Amino acid sequence: MSINVAVSQNIKRIREQRKLTLDAAAGVTGVSRSMLAQIEKGDANPTISVLWKIANGYKVSFSTLIAEAPKAAMVIPADAVPPIVECEGKYINYPAFGFDEQRGFETYRITIAPGGCLQAEPHLAGTEEYITVFSGKVEIGAVDQRFVLEQGASIRFLADVPHSYRNIGAEEAQLSMLLYYT
Repeated sequence: MSINVAVSQNIKRIREQRKLTLDAAAGVTGVSRSMLAQIEKGDANPTISVLWKIANGYKVSFSTLIAEAPKAAMVIPADAVPPIVECEGKYINYPAFGFDEQRGFETYRITIAPGGCLQAEPHLAGTEEYITVFSGKVEIGAVDQRFVLEQGASIRFLADVPHSYRNIGAEEAQLSMLLYYT
């Protein structure tokens, strides 16, 4: 998809999500109604300064306007995700969906071999972590406490402090992790 198509789709989508008419959008952005209409139709190639006016008026980042529009569905094959390996191969993190400014979260699939562990650094202030254990038995250290989770259990905790993950069972542990940035 070309950047012009992405820009036109994003500007129209954001305006419609906010239930703004073209006149109202012109009022908040300082860009004329006719120019906005041309951009949304893909008939105009806006300058960077016009895009900044629109981004500021809509109170979104510049990159939100130029990013490829979200798809209705997206499949990520397991072998398409390069793993991040820690603890001599005993802790493997597969990033599934990276951070998206509009959604405010990112997701991971984690496998931890028996005895595998990870000491994690604090995330940004206010970040929450959501974990569900699909198999195995893990100990999560967070907020100066230790929590033991077995298959089917889930936990939510503030992850803006040091925290840890450790497989305390005899089989590989499979986890789903969501980081939510407030």
